[in-house]
Amino acid sequence: MAWTLAEIAKHINGVVQGDETFQVESFATLEHATKHQISFLANLKYKKYLATTAAGVVIVSAEAAALVPNNAIVVDDPYVAYAKAARLLNPVRQYNAGIAPSAVINDASVIHQSATIGAHVVIECGVEIAEKAFIGPNCVILAGVKVGAGSRLTANITICEGVHIGERCIIHPGVVIGADGFGIANDNGHWIKVPQVGSVKIGDDVEIGANTTIDRGAIEDTIIGQGVKLDNQIQIGHNSIVGDHTVIAGCVGIAGSTTIGKYCVIGGGVGIGGHITIADGVQLTGMTMVTKSISRSGVYSSGIPAEPTAQWHKNVIRYRQMDKLVTRVKELEEKLI
Repeated sequence: MAWTLAEIAKHINGVVQGDETFQVESFATLEHATKHQISFLANLKYKKYLATTAAGVVIVSAEAAALVPNNAIVVDDPYVAYAKAARLLNPVRQYNAGIAPSAVINDASVIHQSATIGAHVVIECGVEIAEKAFIGPNCVILAGVKVGAGSRLTANITICEGVHIGERCIIHPGVVIGADGFGIANDNGHWIKVPQVGSVKIGDDVEIGANTTIDRGAIEDTIIGQGVKLDNQIQIGHNSIVGDHTVIAGCVGIAGSTTIGKYCVIGGGVGIGGHITIADGVQLTGMTMVTKSISRSGVYSSGIPAEPTAQWHKNVIRYRQMDKLVTRVKELEEKLI
């Protein structure tokens, strides 16, 4: 479907610079866009592509608008505007309500008549699926689960006993919610399992990326707050709490009984130790290792960036010599005193 620039500008609260009646059909990058495609410039390091882009229209900030050779839509925040425009041009696919013949559903479950249940879905007893929810093919939903209105479980997802999922959530393929946490105790040299009897509570408007796992609580519940966005392949340990509107990038590992505040931003590959608390508004850059609580908002980093191996070896040697260096400095200070 084609959209005029006037229609798009109204949707993203922008101002058209050029022909308001011009129509575009899809998005593309500045480098590869064609005449009837729309692009955007959110990072000024890509400004060099404006001079040669064939895009019919570019979403830009006011400071870059004069550089656009064709039409432009001028906005305050080009990336947010791009997100809104992309949703307009790429609406979520709508499905007809109903239950696929191959689905296996326990009679003691309640499925709203407007919900969609895909092929080979298994739903156990006591499950509640609310209005306009979508359960995609091969999903397994165990006893006592509740799925809120408008939530979408895409495919091949396992939701374990007693999990509650809020409204308008998006859960991507391969996710497992509510499997047992890593609870074991050492009994005279033998590991014995600690029963995991809590569950998982997922707030409204949460998105969970592919193959992410969220463990059930050992006693109390694991909690994912409102509006949280989780990337792919994240592990969240039992009894952890993720505060409202926090975003977490891929391959993050969060150990059990960790509390993460609201509006945090956690970069890819971060490791967070257990039984600690992270304040609201904390940003952790990629590959940071957190081993103790953070009580103030701000940006935190750790780890050594990649460098030539020879230089890395030298730095490691110097690091190992730090104890001796500290001792020598103390001895010199004592002599001076």
